[in-house]
Amino acid sequence: MTTKFTALAVFLLCFMPASKIEHTQASLLNTKKTNHEEAKLLTHINHDTDISFSSLSADEDKKKIKPIKLSANTEKKEEQSEKTNEKKETYSQSEKELLSRLVHAEAKGESYEGKVAVASVVLNRTDKKGFPDTIRGVIYQKNAFEPVANGSINQEPDKESIEAVEEAMSSKDRETEALFFYNPKTASDDWIRSRKIIEKIGRHVFAI
Repeated sequence: MTTKFTALAVFLLCFMPASKIEHTQASLLNTKKTNHEEAKLLTHINHDTDISFSSLSADEDKKKIKPIKLSANTEKKEEQSEKTNEKKETYSQSEKELLSRLVHAEAKGESYEGKVAVASVVLNRTDKKGFPDTIRGVIYQKNAFEPVANGSINQEPDKESIEAVEEAMSSKDRETEALFFYNPKTASDDWIRSRKIIEKIGRHVFAI
């Protein structure tokens, strides 16, 4: 069938004027050229479209992922908040006076360091589970300190005892981590002697 069609086309071309033949050939060439240009144009459009979408997608991603920067004011407020949350120990004047009288009665004749250590024992107890959480509560706990029992706690404290208490209360680090102290030469209680000794200052040993 194809052969017959080809033969017919050749036959018709033989009888067709030369101008017609050139026009037909030109039409065929234009048709091929148009199809080629359309294909080329489509390829170019597709390529540009891919680039545009890719660029747009990248821009959108950049817009989505934005680093969060805190302002100077925000950072300053956070620092102030952290400082506010820190525990601040405050003591009343009556607590200072009471502890000074105990230190004077318990550490009379001891060094300044020994007096600060005695005050530190009382403060350590207020932070320790199993003891009252106030200075007054610790000092007046039953059978805790001999000066309470014999009344010597009511004596006026000397200047060094007052200064030792002020230092113990204001220092970030306590003079000792001990919870007990006693004079091994005079202590008669077997229980206190069973506590672990961690240091010795003057005539007192300090234990936990």
